[in-house]
Parts: sequence; structure tokens; C-alpha cells
Amino acid sequence: MKLQFDRNLLEKYNIAGPRYTSYPPATFFHEEYGNENYKESVILSNDETPENVSVYVHIPFCPQLCTFCGCTTYTGMGQSTIEKYIDVLIKEIELVSKDVSKDRKLTQVHWGGGTPNAISAKLIRKVTDTIKANFNFADEYEMAMECSPAYLDFDMVDELRDMGFNRISLGVQDFKKEVLTAINRRPAKVPVGEMIAYLKKVGFSGINIDLVYGLPFQTQESFRETVAEALAANPDRLVTFSYAHIPQVISRQRMLEQYGLPTPDEKITMLEDAYNMAVEAGYVAIGMDHFAKPDDEFAIALEQKKLHRNFQGYCTRETTGQVYGFGTSSISQLFNAYSQNEKTIKKYMERVEADGRAVVRGYRLNQKEQIVRQVINELMCNYYADFRQIAADFSVETDEVYASVEFAEEKVQSFIDDGLLTIENDAFTVIGQGRYVIRNIAMAFDPALKQGKGQYSKTV
Repeated sequence: MKLQFDRNLLEKYNIAGPRYTSYPPATFFHEEYGNENYKESVILSNDETPENVSVYVHIPFCPQLCTFCGCTTYTGMGQSTIEKYIDVLIKEIELVSKDVSKDRKLTQVHWGGGTPNAISAKLIRKVTDTIKANFNFADEYEMAMECSPAYLDFDMVDELRDMGFNRISLGVQDFKKEVLTAINRRPAKVPVGEMIAYLKKVGFSGINIDLVYGLPFQTQESFRETVAEALAANPDRLVTFSYAHIPQVISRQRMLEQYGLPTPDEKITMLEDAYNMAVEAGYVAIGMDHFAKPDDEFAIALEQKKLHRNFQGYCTRETTGQVYGFGTSSISQLFNAYSQNEKTIKKYMERVEADGRAVVRGYRLNQKEQIVRQVINELMCNYYADFRQIAADFSVETDEVYASVEFAEEKVQSFIDDGLLTIENDAFTVIGQGRYVIRNIAMAFDPALKQGKGQYSKTV
């Protein structure tokens, strides 16, 4: 059945709001939380859930800066600076890992940036060897890297596989030269279809292509061609991100305004087409903008209502753990707290060299916020939140879950009236086109919104 969005519905709910990659959102992090707080949080995390360990490594270097990107990145750094950064990163890993119990299993390593695959394989191996020496790897683990196809060749793939990497995310964004030029991005070094075939041949799985819609020079027809080319490459997963234009926060995005950007209605049409093309090709829709093959672990986890997410994206409960972030700007996501490192390379390296840690801000969650986080995560990932089960998870009464989210029926009545949400036996189920306004639905369960912290992009 083809998806056709109700434009009036989407327009009604297209307001500014959090993306809920964390709860509370990063706009709530504060500078009173520092190095010692993080050390305490790490020690506490050893007795909290999930027991598994996830590691995030941030490599902030890019050969050139993409004008649409909001990540903490640097270009033009010399090799000596890059090598020094890696040495400092290793020092941070060695120190922080001392407080992580060796009884816990590491099940996930994720490299982001920046452009991690643009640094040498030798430096990647140094960091990987350090992680292996300081954490207890599970027999089944995921080691993934976000890669720019512009700097990925078969030799680098062989090197990564030899180090133990088993998943790669290809940040294609668009195949059209005009679009790539506008966002200051190079085309793939090896044709994407050939690269994916090779990745599968040497043992990578969960391979995904990332696309972005809402960029300059994209039209409905051009984006259909891009999606068709991505599907023809046969990835395990396809992601179609909506470009969030917030030049008041990310100043380099202003450069895109000289070209003009697709209208909100044009963006909705692009998402509509991507959904229909992916589903017609046999993929299962995951969340708002992800698609996976039916036998992929994401599709299976969604079917079992066990899909999860963190700052790095969707994951399964079996794979994910509490996230320990390393490198400049990286965020740790523990059960009891969030912690973020210094955003500039200079400050990050100075502080790690002096103190072993470089926490610039963070946030400690109380139980009420932990309950709200689980409610929002369940709705965002599985379109379903069972308040009785969540109460059992926290050993509290169901009424306390309602109280934690400050539930009031009038907050969700419009979603019920519009056929987007049902309530039965203390379970909330997102239905119909509700998944495409899921952030709005999540906002109805977020008591912190009234504090009005932060600037957000539109939800749709």
C-alpha cells in the first residue's frame, strides 16, 4: 500500500521541537557537571543497566568541510596535529576505562566524526588496539565506522576488516554532482554499488547508505533518481535524513541559502517517494527515516518491540550498552548521566594531557527523568509504550509513570482524534501516519519542554 502523506496533518504538527536523540536533550547539559562528576557516573554505571558497554570514538578531522553538516569538525590540520590527537585520545581511553568493570562485555564500538576513514589505517589501528586492550569484548560485537565514500577504497576496507570492523555506514548524502558541489562534498572514490558488493564479500554486514533530502538543487525527480541508485546498490539499510537548516546555530549553513532550498512541501514529497520506493523494493520502514531488509536485526528488533537508539542512531537492545564517548565533543550516555567533552581540539588535548579527562558539561538524571526517557525512547523506536512494563522495570507503581510524564489526556487528544495514537490498558500505540509526527507525540510526554531551553529545528 502506497504512502501518501496527509499534508494538512503534517503542516498542523510541523513545529519546532527536540529530535530526542537523548532525554533530556543536550540543551539541558550544564557546566557545573565536570571531570569528577563523570568519574563518579562511570563508577555508578557498573551497577546499572544495560550491563553491556558501548564505545564511541570521535575523529573530528575532515579533508574538507561540508556546509550542511552540524558536527564538530576541523579541516587543514597537519599530520603532526592528527597524530598528537590520537595519542591524547588513547590516553583518555586508558584512563576512563580503568573505572569500567572488566566483568562487563563490550558489544558495540562506533567511530564517527568528522571523517574517520580519512586518517591513516595505522592510526585507526593504534586506537582499536587500545580499545581491545582495555575493554572485555563480547564474542558477538559490532564495530562500525561512519565513512565518506570519497576517501574509501578497497585497501582501506581490507585494513578495517583485519582490525575487526564488521559494519560500515556510507555517508553518500546524494549522487548528483550539482548537489555535492553545493554542499562542498566530493563524489565516491569507488562506485557505491561496487563498494557495497566488496564490503559484503569480505564479511561486513548491516551496511547502510545515508542520504539527505532538503539540500540545494534537489528536486522530487532528482531525489527519486538518487534513491533508485541507492537501492540498486543493495545496502542492508537505507537512511533518508531530513536536512535541518538552523543557520542561527550552525553558521556555515548560511552558505546554502545562496542556492535556495527545497520547500517544506517538496521535502515531504521526497520523503514520501523514498518511503514508497524502499518499501516496494522489499525494505521495512524503521522509525521516521530508516529502512532495513526484513532479515536485518533492526527489522527483527522492531517486530519484537526491542528496537533502541542512542546518539549514534538505532541499535538493538542486545548490541547496545551504556555509551562511553572518547574524543573532542563526544557524548557519553550512561544510565545515570550524560557527559560531553570539550568541543575544540586545543582545549580537549590540553585538558586530557593535564587531567586525563576533558568534560565540559553534562547532566545527572533523577529517577523521574529516567522514566520519561524510557517512555520517549519506546515511543520513538517501537511506536509503543507500555506503562505497566515501564513501571515494572523501575519497580514503581504504574501511577508513578503517569506522574513522571505529567500525563494529561488533553495533551494527546489531538493525536487520538487524528487517528495517530491509541490508548488501551495503560499502553500507548502509535498508528497510521503517527510515526511521521512521532517527535510531536513524544513532546506530549515531556514535562521538561515547559522550561523552554534551546533552539530546535522543525519536527517534520
